[in-house]
This record gives sequence, C-alpha cells and structure tokens, in this order.
Amino acid sequence: MNTNRPSSSGTPTQSGAKRSNMPLYLIILSCIVPMIAAALLYYVPSLRPDGATNYGNFVQPQRPMPSSEALSLATLDGKPFDLNTLKGKWLLVTSDGGACPDSCAQKLHFTRNGHASQGKNVNRIQRIWFVTDNQPIPEKVLEAYKGTIMLRVDPKALSDFLLDEADRAGDAVAVEKKMDSYLWIIDPNGNLIMHYPGNESDPVRFRGDLAKLLHASTIG
Repeated sequence: MNTNRPSSSGTPTQSGAKRSNMPLYLIILSCIVPMIAAALLYYVPSLRPDGATNYGNFVQPQRPMPSSEALSLATLDGKPFDLNTLKGKWLLVTSDGGACPDSCAQKLHFTRNGHASQGKNVNRIQRIWFVTDNQPIPEKVLEAYKGTIMLRVDPKALSDFLLDEADRAGDAVAVEKKMDSYLWIIDPNGNLIMHYPGNESDPVRFRGDLAKLLHASTIG
C-alpha cells in the first residue's frame, strides 16, 4: 500500500514527509561526521593511528600558553608584550640567543618559508622568535626576517613552557641548548601542540605538516 498518497486535504501523509526529508538528513550527516572526526583527531592525539603521516612530534599533553605574569616578554625596544594577544593565530616558534648563529638563521629561514608557502592561509599564521639573552641582533638578521615578532625572554621561564620535564633536566646551559634545538607550533587556542628537530628539520615535510593542520582546522 502506498502510504505517501495525498490525504483528502491534498497534503502528503506524515510517513511520506519523513521519507522525503531523509536525503537531507543524510547530506547533513555526511558533512558533520568528517568535521567531528577531524576535531577528535586534532584534540585527542591518542586517537590517531600508528601510521599517522605527520612529520613533527605531538606535545602530549598539550601545554597552554602561560599568562604574561608567568612568561614576561619584551619587544626589542623594551615594551612589555603579552603572548596571549596572539591567540587566534597559528604560531611558528623558535628560540635562540640574539647573536643568531647559522643554526638560528636556519630555523628562522624554515619558519619564514613555511609561512610564505601557505598561500591563502598566510594571514592565519604568525612567526615568533624568543630571544633568550640581551645580545644585540645583527642588522642582516633583522632585515632578512622582517615580519617575525622578536621577543626577549628569560630562558628559564621559557623552558617551563616549551620543554617537558625530561628536557628541563640538567644545568641552564644544557636546557637552553635543548630549547635551541627545536621548532614549535602553537595553535590558535594558545596550546603548544607540536615540535620539530630545529635546523635539522626537513623543510618540505614541515611545510606539509603546517598545510595539513591549516586544512583540517576551522580555528585561526
């Protein structure tokens, strides 16, 4: 029997209306499920399969951005800076002394090129260089890496944010050297989420990771 036959008033029966809405529900569901799955994989790293193709290492657990009181920062001209004002952006982070040897310049080069390679997403990204001493920065470095926010910071306070407990073991020189060996990514919610092997990073794979993060995320 055809239950979708019009009633005497000329309107479809209730069961017919339900059937006619089913394709719409399926379309909505097919749009929502991938978004939910991507969000779960992003925020819960333990759910990612062992064969995940990311190049960088996930910070587990993710560490939230510290307050301006816990991490005192200053611009190169001495003005205080609150890192939390950059929430809403993807942050590409490096750490090194102001003299910026070749290893430092290489990291700045990676982050600059990784940023520039993201096409329409470049405005979602900001580059940060934490300068861990009071040494002057060479003019050629300032010129080459315009657009990078350069912030002076106490290395001990910075290590409490960037490094896990195991990496903070040892004397101050060893800890600072460990910080200088990494690149990091902070997400738009202010969470430290990934790290990379500093100037030994593969620039192509680094750019690929960044592109995947931007594609999968609806924040920032």
